[in-house]
Amino acid sequence: MAEQSSLASRRSSSRAKRKPKKNQIPVGVLMVAIIIAIGIYLGAQSGKLLLFWVTGIAFGVILQKGRFCFTASMRDPYLTGSTSITRAVLIAFAIATLGFAAIKYGYQSMGLPMPGMSYVAPVSLGTIFGAFIFGIGMVIAGGCASGTLMRVGEGFHMQLLSLLFFIIGSLWGAHDFGWWKLNVISKGKPIFLPDVFGWAGAIFIQLLIIGLLYVAAEKYEEKRKAN
Repeated sequence: MAEQSSLASRRSSSRAKRKPKKNQIPVGVLMVAIIIAIGIYLGAQSGKLLLFWVTGIAFGVILQKGRFCFTASMRDPYLTGSTSITRAVLIAFAIATLGFAAIKYGYQSMGLPMPGMSYVAPVSLGTIFGAFIFGIGMVIAGGCASGTLMRVGEGFHMQLLSLLFFIIGSLWGAHDFGWWKLNVISKGKPIFLPDVFGWAGAIFIQLLIIGLLYVAAEKYEEKRKAN
């Protein structure tokens, strides 16, 4: 009993000796001033640069406050049983589906070239293999591109290593992309769902799949909590 009480007293004393957290308000004020100064400089160069800067800052704040990360949406259900981020990603997919469908259909109905069609890439085994490798990399790194950038901004120094190799991998991939496109990617067939099912059918099928995944995520979380 005496040993236990002494051990407990040591733990309590070690907790009491913890250093108080540093006041980060001056650092935050300095960062806001730097952001504004850079925005003014970019605005003087080009209105488009200013728009990119403001959008990037806003996107970063939303990511940080919402803890939004594609890796977490796939990882958390397995590790913690939580599917809140998974369902948030599915909702984002549903909103994006409606928005992009409206834009593309509007352009097509006016007889104009639909924007973004260059991103309708061929689908093949290379797509599946690449997604699998990318998924492994995201889990090992602890975040996707957006999550890594967000955590670097928060001061997680280990994420700098992930960011470094993300840059190296991107440059390497860009250097060899021509070979991969010619010998692997181009072997598949591009699939644009409205060409297969029509606009209404494509939207319905995609939203149906997203809805089923949403329900499955909810049921999975409830089952994990029950266990």
